Amino acid sequence: MAKSSPFSFLQDVRNEASKVTWPSRRETLITTGLVLLMVVVSSLFFLFTDTIIRWSLGFILGAR
Repeated sequence: MAKSSPFSFLQDVRNEASKVTWPSRRETLITTGLVLLMVVVSSLFFLFTDTIIRWSLGFILGAR
């Protein structure tokens, strides 16, 4: 692997970063909102699933 100077490396990094298509502010906010919504939906799903399983096992095993 060829060695390059730190200056050359930083130039390469800058050139590659300029090629990236960055999302707009609106796209970022929409994506963030959807991720947060899915976290809430998943949390509620697992809360209710856990509650139902706990209630069912308590009923089956006769524990309170």
